[in-house]
Amino acid sequence: AVVQRFLGPLLCLWALRLPAGTSAAARGLDVASYRERVRAMFYHAYEHYLESAFPYDELRPLTCDGQDTWGSFSLTLIDALDTLLILGNVSEFQRVVNVLQEGVDFDIDVNASVFETNIRVVGGLLSAHLLSRKAGVEVEAGWPCSGPLLRMAEEAARKLLPAFQTPTGMPYGTVNLLHGVNPGETPVTCTAGIGTFIVEFATLSHLTGDPVFEDVARKALKALWKNRSDIGLVGNHIDVITAKWVAQDAGIGAGVDSYFEYLVKGAILLQDKELMSMFLEYNKAIKNYTKFDDWYLWVQMYKGTVSMPVFQSLEAYWPGLQSLIGDVDNAMRTFLNYYTVWKQFGGLPEFYNIPQGYTVDKREGYPLRPELIESAMYLYRATRDPTLLELGRDAVESIEKISKVDCGFATIKDLRDHRLDNRMESFFLAETVKYLYLLFDPDNFIHNDGSDFDVVVTPYGECVLNAGGYIFNTEAHPIDPAALHCCRKRKEEQWEVEDLMREFYSRKKTKKFTLKRPPDHDEEENAKDPEDASSEKAGEKRNSKKSSHSLLSCPSQSFNSKLAVLGQVFLDNT
Repeated sequence: AVVQRFLGPLLCLWALRLPAGTSAAARGLDVASYRERVRAMFYHAYEHYLESAFPYDELRPLTCDGQDTWGSFSLTLIDALDTLLILGNVSEFQRVVNVLQEGVDFDIDVNASVFETNIRVVGGLLSAHLLSRKAGVEVEAGWPCSGPLLRMAEEAARKLLPAFQTPTGMPYGTVNLLHGVNPGETPVTCTAGIGTFIVEFATLSHLTGDPVFEDVARKALKALWKNRSDIGLVGNHIDVITAKWVAQDAGIGAGVDSYFEYLVKGAILLQDKELMSMFLEYNKAIKNYTKFDDWYLWVQMYKGTVSMPVFQSLEAYWPGLQSLIGDVDNAMRTFLNYYTVWKQFGGLPEFYNIPQGYTVDKREGYPLRPELIESAMYLYRATRDPTLLELGRDAVESIEKISKVDCGFATIKDLRDHRLDNRMESFFLAETVKYLYLLFDPDNFIHNDGSDFDVVVTPYGECVLNAGGYIFNTEAHPIDPAALHCCRKRKEEQWEVEDLMREFYSRKKTKKFTLKRPPDHDEEENAKDPEDASSEKAGEKRNSKKSSHSLLSCPSQSFNSKLAVLGQVFLDNT
C-alpha cells in the first residue's frame, strides 16, 4: 500500500502547491529581488566561462582561463544548457545546441569517469533534447524519438557500455572513450558509481527503443541489492569482479548517496514498485543503524557500529529525497540540523564533526555544492515554510560575498578563513544556480502542476509532454517522465505499426493524411482547413483547466488499447 501510494501518476511532491504558512514577505524577504540576483550570478559565471574558458570543460576563475577535468566535452556548456531555458533564454539555448552539435566529439582517446560522464553529459544532453521544442528549436520529424541531441546522448552512453562487461554486471569506474576499459583498470568502484544510471539509461532505452541501456542499469542496481549485508546496509566501495566489499562504511553520503536517490527517482520515472520497495527496505536499515537525533552517521555495514560521527555536505540531498516519499516532517528536522551548520560557516564544509561541532582537518572546503539548496527547493514546494527561502537568501549572500571574483565564482578552499581555490565546477551552473532560481521562481514551467501541457504527434500516436512532474537527475538535469511513453519501439509494436501503415496506404483515399510534427499555434490559425480540424487538434497546446478532468493518465495504456483510441492518427475514418 505504501508503494502504491508513492507510485501514482507522475508523482513529484515538490510540484504540489500547498497552502502557505507565514508568507516570505511577512518575514521581510523579497523573493523577486533574490530571483534576479540569482539570474545575475548565472550570467556572471556563464559569460566568463564563454569568454575565458570555452571550449575547455571548466573555468578557472582566479586566473581567468580554462581546464579540462572530466573528458574534454566543453562540459560547463552542456551542464548549463537546460539552466538557460529555465532562466528563459531561448536564443542562447538555440545557439548552444548548434555549437554542441558542431564541436563535441566523443571519439577521443580520453579516460573518462563512467559516473560523471553519465550524469553530466548523457543527462545534460537528454534533458536538452526533451526541452528543445519548448525552447523553440526546430525539431526533426519523429521527435522526441529522434534528434541530434538524442543521438549525441546515445553515442556518449555507448562509450560507457564496455565498463558494464563484468562478471557481476557492476561497472568499472573509468573507461577510455576510444579503447574501452584499460587492461590495468582497478576493479574497485564506489556504490554510487554503480547505482546511478537508471534515470538516464532507462530514458535512453525508452526514447531509442534499444533496451541495452536500461538492462545494464537494472543489472547493476540489483547486484548492489543482492550484496547488501544481513542488516540491510551497503558499503562504500566494492570490487566489481568479485563482489567483495572493499570499504565497509555504510551511510547516506559520499560514495553511496545517488544510489539511494536513483532508487526513488527511478521508481517514480518508471512507475516501478520493485525499485521503491528496495529503497524502503534500505530506509528502514538506515533509520535503525545510522540515524541519531536527526543526524545520519557512518556505521560498519555488517555490525551497525559507528565508524565516523561526521556529517558530509553531500548528505544534504537526503531531506529532499525524504520529501519525495512523503516523509516531510523527518525531512524538515534533518534539514534544520544541516542549516545550523551553514549558518555557522556561511556554507557546508565537506566534513563536519558532529560531536565536536566543527570542521574536519583537510575537509574544510565548500566547492559551491547544491545539495542543501536542492533540499530547500523540494521542501519549499511541499510546505511553503519561509525558513526554506531564508536558506536561499543566505546562500546567495554567502556565495556573492565569499566566492565571487572578477571572472566568475571560485571554490571556497577553507570556510574558516575564506581562502579560495582556482576552480568553478560545472555543477555550479547545472545545479546550485538552478535550484536557487527555482526556489525563488514559483511560476517556473518546471513547477507545472499538470494543468498545462502539450500534445505532439509521433509515428506511434499522440504524446503528452511538458505536463510537469520533472525528475531531476543527480546533476539537476530535468527529465520529462511523460516522454518515456512517446516512443514505443519494441519489435512487436513496430510490426503492428507497419501493418497498420501498409493497410492505410493500400486503401485508395481521396484525401492525403500525413504524419508530421504539429505546426505552431500561429501557423495553425493561418493555414487551417475546416475539413482537417479534427485531426489538427491533436497538435494544439491544450489547457486542462478548460475541462473537468485532466487528459493525462499514468501509467499509460497498453499499445493495442492506445491504437483503439488513437486510431485516427493512422487511419482517417472520418
